[in-house]
Amino acid sequence: MELILLFFILIVIDYVLFIALLIYGFDKVKTFETADLKPITTFSVIVPFRNEANNFLDLLQSISQLDYPKNLYEIIVVDDFSEDQSVKIFNKWRFENGLIQTTLLENLRLTNSPKKDAISRAIPVVKYDWIITTDADCVVNRNWLKILDNYIQNHEVEMIAGAVSISTKQNPLQIFQYLDLLSLQGTTIGSFGLKEPFMCNGANFGYTKKFFLELKGFDGNNNMASGDDVFLLQKAIRSNANKVHYLKHSENIVHTKPEKSLKSLFMQRVRWASKTGSYDSDFAKALAVIVLLMNIGFVGFLIFYISGFKDFFTIETKNILIVSFIIKFVIDYILLWKTNKFIENKKFFFPLLSSLIYPFYCAIVGIYSLFGSFFWKGRRFKK
Repeated sequence: MELILLFFILIVIDYVLFIALLIYGFDKVKTFETADLKPITTFSVIVPFRNEANNFLDLLQSISQLDYPKNLYEIIVVDDFSEDQSVKIFNKWRFENGLIQTTLLENLRLTNSPKKDAISRAIPVVKYDWIITTDADCVVNRNWLKILDNYIQNHEVEMIAGAVSISTKQNPLQIFQYLDLLSLQGTTIGSFGLKEPFMCNGANFGYTKKFFLELKGFDGNNNMASGDDVFLLQKAIRSNANKVHYLKHSENIVHTKPEKSLKSLFMQRVRWASKTGSYDSDFAKALAVIVLLMNIGFVGFLIFYISGFKDFFTIETKNILIVSFIIKFVIDYILLWKTNKFIENKKFFFPLLSSLIYPFYCAIVGIYSLFGSFFWKGRRFKK
């Protein structure tokens, strides 16, 4: 028991060091200050979709309200064999918004990744220099493209990652998702500040067509069902890290809708976690292992305790576990607080219940993603 406890203490120390580094990195990424510049950048916005009838119109309406010259952007939507009214909704919106350049394509499945196939399907027909991807269940800010244009005019950049947040937080499941996504966004920004970027979100991701072709697109990771964003980011970092930036600005944040059930949330997170083992970054792999071991440790000690081995839990052991939990809570809170201040700039509270649930959630998702398959959009994907 003493050796196990010692190992756990070392994990706690490593965990605190990693999160402290991310907090330091987060502060290193400064908020972008815009200038009064005339828009000149041209954008091709690619939106892959499948069975998004309940969400698609919200995204399309937010696009129609963009404060950006309509002759400088186009919308390319790629239907991944939807079985609902998604295409009809898009066609009706297109008819009502004739001034916006639009293209509807049908996906061409060539790999194990429908989304990568959809983006690759659109690449040959894009008209403009910059490719921006987002998801059909998102809503974009009115100044989304204007902020991107301003940043591009002020920097020598070929790839830009941006923030994504949950649009509604009306019940415990949605609040939990928001906190979970905050941790991912904080980690993303922190890793950019440390010059160790390894993750981003395809719902708010941009790159030049030239850079995409130089990187040979998604070649090399088409076997992974997910990862149209992170693997392309990691290829870009290997190729020319100086051309890859994070755009930290409140009006560049894209808002996505939360999953409606615990099952769909679990499948989404398993899909995201399943690609972790294929990361190039040693920093990312080490962080993933430490986070998983930290949470498995708390869960393991609890199971051990309620299984009848209470005699092994001396007062000293209990105190170490309690102090470790408090330390984890505090260091997590700091990163989440900073991220929330950037994304929402509102009052923030980190429910104790979420911090108690999270180790179980993280351990189950992490272990399952190593071996299990997952279902997404009515399809089954193997590890």
